[in-house]
Amino acid sequence: MEFKFLLPSKIVMEPGLRERTGEHLQGLGLARVLIVTDAGVKAAGLLDSIYASLDRAEIAYEEVADIKANPRSEDINRTAQQYRGKGIDGLLAVGGGSAMDAAKAISLLLTHDGRIEDYEGSFTLKHAIPPIIAIPTTAGTGSEVTCFSVITDTARHFKMSVHDYRVGPVLALLDSRILDTLPASIAAATGMDALTHAIEAYTCRVSNPISDGLALHAIRLISQHLKAVVLEPDNQEAREQMLVASLIAGMAFGNADVGSVHCISESIGGMYDTPHGVGNAIFLPFVFGHNRDADILRHAQVAYALGIDPTLAPAAAAEAAVDHLFQMSKDLGIPSFAEVKGVREEDFQAIAEKSKQNFSDASNAKAMSVEAYHDIITTAYHFVA
Repeated sequence: MEFKFLLPSKIVMEPGLRERTGEHLQGLGLARVLIVTDAGVKAAGLLDSIYASLDRAEIAYEEVADIKANPRSEDINRTAQQYRGKGIDGLLAVGGGSAMDAAKAISLLLTHDGRIEDYEGSFTLKHAIPPIIAIPTTAGTGSEVTCFSVITDTARHFKMSVHDYRVGPVLALLDSRILDTLPASIAAATGMDALTHAIEAYTCRVSNPISDGLALHAIRLISQHLKAVVLEPDNQEAREQMLVASLIAGMAFGNADVGSVHCISESIGGMYDTPHGVGNAIFLPFVFGHNRDADILRHAQVAYALGIDPTLAPAAAAEAAVDHLFQMSKDLGIPSFAEVKGVREEDFQAIAEKSKQNFSDASNAKAMSVEAYHDIITTAYHFVA
């Protein structure tokens, strides 16, 4: 057996932790940071205590507060150009996966010439970049502990990935109280995103013993707590457990990979600007069902972690898990693929081709062809729950 496991991030979790952000940045020796966030986080007032903390610590800051749901290459390139040479020695990402992905890409370009498109792929960086500190405001992406940045190449309408240990945040500050105002629809989509990370990390071809343990525990936590986060806004225990689940699912897939659910979700995200978690939630049951006979035992272990009757034989458990995943999405109000804004059947061939081109296609549990992707996409479009 051979494997590697890397976690470049220090992780600190505590209710109200963002009120001490400045102290943690001081500990890293930072004097001037760029806050990367989005308009929703800013409007919700989630940054107010962070500003105060930075002021108390006498840390200067600039701010980019217009990150889109799927960060775009043209915006990343423009922002990096704006802040090059301005003395930024660290980036503070406050938000969901989009803010964290954007911060990683901007940090890269503060010390590297060219455009973010020039760094697509694995280990394309030439030297160190300013450190990234991440404060997640959703329980879903796990980007606070991953070494990936996913950016929409606006010229190709394609989600490209930059993969390098140097883009991993050096510090993840988890404040469960920051989830108190999270809308139910976002909690549902990001929670299903975390579940997809965990399931694909466990079932993909490049899993390892450490990622396996993290992934299965994440699946258990999400199965137990996601519905409560969506339906019970005052359930603080559920929010804490989902934040942990998202974190460890990120650790799992960050050291294994994902698979064809992500390949399709990223393709429709690049084409229609569909929220990533929604895309994953839509296609997770279809891909899980398609893949399960490639490794019945692993898919059965996922089923048992989801709460499926442990006395069921593996094949029956894996089959039951497909229905369970469909029901989860329905209960959480996830839209169908046909309800996604902008979707057209004439685009399905292009979506299938982009899915096959995705970085993670080769890691899927079952070898996929363009035709197989097209079949799954078409089936999802015409599916009636």
